[in-house]
Amino acid sequence: MNPRIAIITGTGLANLVPQTTERITIPYSDIAHFPVSTVQSHSGRLVCTRLDGIPLLIMEGRCHLYEGYDPATVTFPVRIMKALGIETLLLSNAAGGIDPSLCPGDILLIRDHINLTGENALVGEHDPAWGDRFPDMSEAYPKRLRTLATQIAADRNISCREGVYAGLKGPSLETPAEIRFLRAIGADAVGFSTVQEVIVAKQCAIEVLGLSVITNVHRPENPIASSLAEIVEVAGRTSQRLQKLITAMIPIIAGRQV
Repeated sequence: MNPRIAIITGTGLANLVPQTTERITIPYSDIAHFPVSTVQSHSGRLVCTRLDGIPLLIMEGRCHLYEGYDPATVTFPVRIMKALGIETLLLSNAAGGIDPSLCPGDILLIRDHINLTGENALVGEHDPAWGDRFPDMSEAYPKRLRTLATQIAADRNISCREGVYAGLKGPSLETPAEIRFLRAIGADAVGFSTVQEVIVAKQCAIEVLGLSVITNVHRPENPIASSLAEIVEVAGRTSQRLQKLITAMIPIIAGRQV
């Protein structure tokens, strides 16, 4: 099994690929140097499987900066993917909506991101074997993949749109003033993951399709409290539609890689 496509599942989104009998599951804790998630909704397993004969590498859950991991550790799995020959990464997350026209359960294709974590996984000693120390980020999320996802979603009556994702360190949710600021600088959604992984993927020449499930929508004029349980519940309800989109994309992506 030599996978060329990998998937990282976000909060409440572990079941993005249908279960198959040909499936090898390895807990992160059994892999040397692999970071282990401490978040309850992230199962923390690396899965090797096949979908319609296509080999896939799936990370069920991830670790985050807010867990106390440094950026190099957070992105270590992406470097493992590069070493294994991964060419395309489908990266999902649960995010809060900033654009007031969004609704809980919407799927947002990430067009671009804003890194507000105060961190960058490329800081420090550089190994040229991984790629350019100064990777160009003008198209971190290739238009080709976003166009493909939009077309497939339309064909299957799956509602999705594009937007800008703001990455914060977390773990506290945003204040109304922070939401107003994020809206003013052009963000459509906000979350605590993704940007570090995408930076390293770009350096490693791995193409990324970013998929945010909008779990709650921030309205700073009339703030409503959100809880992790509610966020996980909405993500779980949306995962079936996201699974439908991803499973339709995989054979087409695999065909383009041959």
